Amino acid sequence: MSDKILIVDDDAEIREVLRVLLTSENFEVDQAAGGEEALAYLEEHDGGVDLVILDVMMEGLGGYHVCLRLREKWNVPVLFLTAKSRESDLTMGYSSGGDDYLVKPFSYPELLARVKGLLRRYQVYKGKPEEAREEAEWCGLRLNLRSNLVWRNDREIDLTETEYRILRLLLQNQGKIFSLQNLYESAWQEPYFASSGNTVMVHIRRLREKVEDDPKHPEFIKTIWGKGYRIG
Repeated sequence: MSDKILIVDDDAEIREVLRVLLTSENFEVDQAAGGEEALAYLEEHDGGVDLVILDVMMEGLGGYHVCLRLREKWNVPVLFLTAKSRESDLTMGYSSGGDDYLVKPFSYPELLARVKGLLRRYQVYKGKPEEAREEAEWCGLRLNLRSNLVWRNDREIDLTETEYRILRLLLQNQGKIFSLQNLYESAWQEPYFASSGNTVMVHIRRLREKVEDDPKHPEFIKTIWGKGYRIG
């Protein structure tokens, strides 16, 4: 059986171009004209596809929010299509559950290469126990990716949803430095303004108070002066 791909874009011309390209490569293709339609399709078919190609900027429910809701039930790979190329945009895509990111305009060979790579990896990992991919951990600080629970040396820590999103982003990208703008746009999923930096720093301080033994000398969430924050 051929792999089934769901194209989600509110531009009918783009959907048709992608449909023609992918069917010429013997993929089975279905389409959704927006985020709500895509989620309804997935509910009706209980996932039922091998790849979702998802536009970021759509009327109504945007691509990031679609991916977040999709990830609550299904592990199907998601390829974002976007006109945005800033690092913070890429970070937001990955933190919402996307697997790959293709910036417009792109070539058809590049699109096909990304599609085939995601499908190949999905077939390799599909069917393996989910427990192997359920948690992120660093030196006794453990986060469950499905239940939104966090532990420090087996002691459960009560975090707000925003604190959880910040910690998850850092733990899943150990060693990577996130600027204030990266963290804000990924965790809050809103555009960054000058005043947003203070909001991030307040949440980092509260998060440290919950997970660190000595918040003034943090062991986990490190400040990289002039750059941002990282774990690891």
